[in-house]
Amino acid sequence: MKKLFFHVLFASIIMLLLSSCTEEQDFSQIDDLSVTPTLASGIFYLESDEETINSAGGFGTFYSQTINFDAFNETYVAERLLEGVIIYEIENTTSKRADIRIEFLDESGNPLYQEAFTVEANPSETFTREVTYGPGGLNLSILTNTSSLRVTGRNLGDATSVSSHPEPKISLSSAAEFIFRLK
Repeated sequence: MKKLFFHVLFASIIMLLLSSCTEEQDFSQIDDLSVTPTLASGIFYLESDEETINSAGGFGTFYSQTINFDAFNETYVAERLLEGVIIYEIENTTSKRADIRIEFLDESGNPLYQEAFTVEANPSETFTREVTYGPGGLNLSILTNTSSLRVTGRNLGDATSVSSHPEPKISLSSAAEFIFRLK
C-alpha cells in the first residue's frame, strides 16, 4: 500500500511539474549590462631615515629609484580605463625640508608628467594629495602610456641637524583607484 501511495505521489508531482507555467528565459539582458569595476592598489612606498638624508649632504639626493609600472601595457586594459585617482601621503618627522618628485615615464624613458612635493621640516600632520585622471582631471593618456615611475628625494636642508623625534624619517606612500569598462 505504501508503495502504491509513493508511486501515485511521484506521478502527481511529475504531472504538476510538466504542466506548470514556465516563462521562456530572455538572456539578451547581457546587452544592456554595463560593468565598471573599481580596482584599488598600492603603487609604491618610500621611507628614508634622517641619518640617510644627512649622509647625502645639504641639497643632496638621498633617494632615487625607477620603478616598473606596466599596469596598462595591455591594450585591452588601457582602452577600457575610464578614470582614476592616485593618492599620495607624505609624513616628515625629520628636521629636513625635502623635495620629492615622481616622474611618469614612457617606454623610452621620456617624462610624460611629474608630481612635485616640497615637504616642510617637522610638519604637524600628514600631507595628502589626490590627483584625478579622466573626466575633470588630467589626461588618461598619462597613465596608459606610463611604463615606469622615477622617484627622487632631495634634501633641501643642512646635513647636520637632527630631529627631536625618536625615529625621524620621511615616508611617502601612494595608492590608486582605477575604474574600468569591461564591456
